[in-house]
This record gives sequence, C-alpha cells and structure tokens, in this order.
Amino acid sequence: MADLAVLVLRICLGVVFVGHGMQAAFGLFGGPGIGGFSKMLESLGFMPALFWAYAGAYVELIGGLFILLGILPRIAAFFLLVFMIVAATRVHLAKGFFIQNGGFEYNFVLACVCIALIILGAGKVSIFNKF
Repeated sequence: MADLAVLVLRICLGVVFVGHGMQAAFGLFGGPGIGGFSKMLESLGFMPALFWAYAGAYVELIGGLFILLGILPRIAAFFLLVFMIVAATRVHLAKGFFIQNGGFEYNFVLACVCIALIILGAGKVSIFNKF
C-alpha cells in the first residue's frame, strides 16, 4: 500500500507542476507565458529576469514530468522544493499563511509533498527510482 500512496503523491504533485510549468513556459491554461513570467520576476528583483523565467518554468515542467514518471524522483523533488521555497519567501511569506490572503499555504503543502518524495523515493511504480 505504501507504493500506491507514493504513486498518488507523485501523480498529484506531477500534474500540478506540469500544469504550472505549461502556464509559465507556453502561456497555456491562462498562464502568462515566458514573457509575462519574466516581467513578474523582474518586478520581484530577479535579474536577469528572462534567465530566471526559463529556469523556473522548466524546473516546474521537467521536474513535474520526472515526478510523474518516476525519473530521478528525489532530484526532481529537490529542485521543485527549492522552487517552492523561493516562491514562498519572495512572494507569499509577507502575506501570511492562508492562500485567500495571498499567503504561502499552497507553497507549504507542495513543499511538504516534495520533502515526502525526497525521503520515500518514487516507489515501485516508476521508470527509474534509484536516486
């Protein structure tokens, strides 16, 4: 049952990050695309903003795909964890905990799932679960 539970966590986390990555990278699902994401990052002081926009978008997209498929799951979860920590501290922390106020609640939940996957790995239902 533990492997099934890890699979559920992987599917949920992977779908969320792939979706957000597609929004940031390609403007799908009502997202800003790389240009809009870059402008938002520039307003937050990330320089060079375009570099960080590509880095962030593709960490979400590729990291999410790797989590879904079970490819290098601990490494992918680590990069996604770092992404969530940066998002929480640079954007949401000052707004408190709860998401309805723009807080870091959502980032916290995603970060906790990343930590669980770093500890547990991908489980038996994966393409590659050694690291």
